[in-house]
Order: sequence, then C-alpha cells, then structure tokens
Amino acid sequence: MAGLAVPVLLALGLAGFVGGIGITALGPGGVLPTIGLFALTDLAPAEVAGTALVTHVATGALATAAYTRSGQLRAPATRRTAAVLAGTAVLGTPAGVLVNTVVSARAFGLVLGLLVAGAAVLVWYRERRRPTGAAAPSHPSTAAVTGLGLAVSVASGLVGVGGPMLTVPLLIALGVPVLESLASAQVQSIVVATVGTLGYLAHGSVDWPLAALVGVPELAGVLLGWRIAHALPTRHLKNALVLTLLALAPYLALHG
Repeated sequence: MAGLAVPVLLALGLAGFVGGIGITALGPGGVLPTIGLFALTDLAPAEVAGTALVTHVATGALATAAYTRSGQLRAPATRRTAAVLAGTAVLGTPAGVLVNTVVSARAFGLVLGLLVAGAAVLVWYRERRRPTGAAAPSHPSTAAVTGLGLAVSVASGLVGVGGPMLTVPLLIALGVPVLESLASAQVQSIVVATVGTLGYLAHGSVDWPLAALVGVPELAGVLLGWRIAHALPTRHLKNALVLTLLALAPYLALHG
C-alpha cells in the first residue's frame, strides 16, 4: 500500500463500500474491489485475486448472518440451494486458483472484462424477466445448482470475485426469488473466499494492508445493501450498475 497516492487510497475504499452494497442488494458487487485493485495498483493478477478474496470471507459471513436474521436462509429449499453451492465451491475454487497462477496479466484482464460484461447482461436480463404478477417461486434441481455452482466457483477463484456476482442473476433466471437468491449466494461466497484465500496465501499472493483498506468499507456497504434489498426499490441502482459494468468491461480487457 506504500507509495499509493491519497486519491487512489480513497478510490479503493469507495470501491469496497459500493461493492459491499452491491453484494447484498443486487448480487453483482464483489467485482468492484477486484476492479479497483486491478486498475489502480500494480499488483500481479494472483495478488489482485488473493487480496480481493480475503475481503469476501468477512463480507460473506456478515451477509449470511443478515439474511439468516431476515428469514431467507430458514426456508428448506433455500438452505438446500445454499448447501449445494457451498459444496461445489470446495471443488471449483481451487481449480480457479490453479489457473490464475499460470495466467498472464493480459489474459486476466480479458477474463475479468468478460465476466463484468456477463454480469451486466445477467442483471439486465433479471430485471426484464422480473414477474409482474404474483407468480409462484420455483427452485432448480440439485443437478442444475451443482453445475451452476461449479462454474461460478471456478470463475470466482480465477479472478477473485465473490460468487454472488454471477450466482444471483443465474439463480433468478432459473426462477428463484430475489432475496432467496441473494441469501444462498452469500453462503457460497464464504466457502469461495475461504478456500481461495488459503490457495493464494500458499503462493504469498495476499496484500493484507490493501485487504483491510478495501474490506472495512465493504462490510459497511454489506449492511447498507441488505437494508436496501429489503426496504427500497432497486431498479435505478440496477440500471446504474449495468451501465457502470458495461463501461468498465472494455477498459479492463484492454488494460490487461
């Protein structure tokens, strides 16, 4: 962290705070700290991913506690989905970490850019598919959740983003209600972040001061995002997030 200008430090803290809001209010959000670390520092790809994942251990635990308190994680179907996602993360995340150790900075930027663009499209699709009536919620099969969980955890381990970035829009596209999708993804995020952190620690790829700088504001954002998800319409926030992610995606791909 030494040598970074004050505006850069403030920007990293803001990325953490806004990312925390996105994690619990929308799902996509955990990518913002990764973007900040990648674009504003000279960390290697493995250090970016490892440092970002450290912050998601705490945010995942706090968000899981919040959604347990509000009741979403007490429903049997939601708990089943969360358990399957967490189990697949144990297998998928190490694979992503392994790929990261051999990937170039350019390839890392391209992958991150594609994931950011994909998250934007999924959020947009989720908003378009939101039912206008009181449609009965549905829950995907265990096989579908297993495939989804494996794919997302590999991607999360590779680039150091929380699982909710992709898991939440994908679950909602499969018919799971918004709050239940958010709740399930937080449980997955704990496992992704913990397993990923251990993997990157083994390679010495965690910058602890930067993790604290980003992670503390991120925790505050998680609580605010949880309240937003329960109390306020989030359509304008979704639209802003989609536009921001689509604007950043090409920059990240070229920056690599």
